[in-house]
Amino acid sequence: MSTLGAISLERDTPELARTYEQSGILQFHHGKFLIGPLALKSGDQVLDIGAGTGRLTEFAAGLVGPTGRVIGIDPLENRIAIACLRTSGALTFDVGRAEDLSRFGPAEFDAVYLNSVFHWIADKRLALREIERVLKPGGRIGLNVQDPTKPHESRTLLRQAIEQAGFGERSGESQRVLGATDDELRTLFVETGFVDYKSDLRSLVDLHQNVNSVLEWSEASAFGNFLGGFSPAERAEIDAAFAALVEARHTPEGLRLERYLRFAFARKPASQTTPSVS
Repeated sequence: MSTLGAISLERDTPELARTYEQSGILQFHHGKFLIGPLALKSGDQVLDIGAGTGRLTEFAAGLVGPTGRVIGIDPLENRIAIACLRTSGALTFDVGRAEDLSRFGPAEFDAVYLNSVFHWIADKRLALREIERVLKPGGRIGLNVQDPTKPHESRTLLRQAIEQAGFGERSGESQRVLGATDDELRTLFVETGFVDYKSDLRSLVDLHQNVNSVLEWSEASAFGNFLGGFSPAERAEIDAAFAALVEARHTPEGLRLERYLRFAFARKPASQTTPSVS
């Protein structure tokens, strides 16, 4: 979920990173849907951008085997500190951003992926240019991203909670959906030299134990930016209204909330000819 005002990486804490690691199985399952179409194989060189605490990165390392290599980068130092505990011969982690991959040489990777990360990146075009540079000819890119045309169910409920708490006039910017539509992604991919673009919007189900786990996950996955534009007192009112709305989604398995992600894939041409935008 996005917040009022600018997104800040400085709001992350070791506690939020630990919560993300404990609850990150949600992102991990979504990420496996992303990894599959990339068809990672033994010996592949792979870059995970926005690796978080490294759960999916470790999974990818198992696919490429000891002759392959997977590197995970993330701008959040607290998350990388946890990810480094997973380091092995074929798996390494470091602090880094998608917009600056200068530590890597041209044509270094067979595949690059971004799992629920692309919507947080401010300069998406620059990031894709950097990814195109470090991919080998024929290399694959995969990402999943929020689509502003289909907000997560939790976001819709949060907007309602903000209005019920009496802050409706402030809900517009606080609930601005970061992300990209199919048309926006297609244009970005073509402009940065990728071909064979394809994408689809998928509905995924998140099951939470209770309302607190929903709120904790929202805070951790947004690295401290969840409702960051509201005071603690205002936040308490919104949380209470949100809790009442979410409880209506209670099932025997837990609180059931639908998440919508657009999965997009493309590849770098085998030749270096860059297509033009029509």
